[in-house]
Amino acid sequence: MKKVGLIGGLSWVSTLDYYTLINEGVNAKLGGLNFAEILIYSLNFGDIQAKTWPHSFPLLLTACESVKKAGAEAIALCANTAHLFADRLEEEVGLPVIHIVSETAKAIQKTGLKKVGLLGTKFVMEMDFYKQKLEEYGLEVLVPADQEVRDYIQYTVKEELGAGVVKPETKKEYLKIVADLENQGAECIILGCTEIPMLLSQEDFTLPVFDSTKIHSEAIVEYLLSSK
Repeated sequence: MKKVGLIGGLSWVSTLDYYTLINEGVNAKLGGLNFAEILIYSLNFGDIQAKTWPHSFPLLLTACESVKKAGAEAIALCANTAHLFADRLEEEVGLPVIHIVSETAKAIQKTGLKKVGLLGTKFVMEMDFYKQKLEEYGLEVLVPADQEVRDYIQYTVKEELGAGVVKPETKKEYLKIVADLENQGAECIILGCTEIPMLLSQEDFTLPVFDSTKIHSEAIVEYLLSSK
C-alpha cells in the first residue's frame, strides 16, 4: 500500500471525516483488518486564521515537507481553501497533490451536468483558483451573487462548523441559498468546503449534490491502493 500525507486541522472536525472515510474505504476494498497507511500533520487552525489564508503558504509548506520526510508518497490537503497553494506546493515539495477540485470536477463530468452552484469559503467563492480549475473541465460556475450571503457563509463556516457547531437555523439559511442558486440555473451543488457536509447532504435536495470531502477521500483511497 502506498502512503499519503494528510495536511489536516483545517479544521480538525473535517480531518476526522477524512480519517474515517479513508479507512472505511480501504477496508471495504481489502477486508479483514486492513486499513489505510496515512500520515497526518494537523495544523493549528488558529495559526492559519492569524496569518490569513493568502499568507499561510509557509505553514502548509512545513507540513508537507514533514510528511514527505516521514515517508509520504503523495499529499492531500484536507481543505478546499488550502488548494489555493496546491500547484505551488506540488512543485516545491516534489510530491503529487491529490487535488480536491480536479477530483470533484471529474465526478461531475461523469454525470454530464454543466452548470454548478458552488458553496465554500469566501476565498473559494470569490478567488479564481477554484472556479478556473472547474472551468478547465468544461463546467460553468455559479456562486451566491450577494456579498452579504457570501459573508454569511464565511462566518458560519469559520465560527460554527469549524468548531463542530451545527445549528438548525444555519441549515435553514443554507437551504435558501441553494434554492436561489437553483433558481439561477444551477443543475447541481458542490459542497466546496470540507465542513459544509456536516450541515447539508444529498438527502436535503432533489438536485445532485457533490460532497467534495467524500469525493476527495475516495480519490485518496484509490491512490493508496494503486500499483506502484
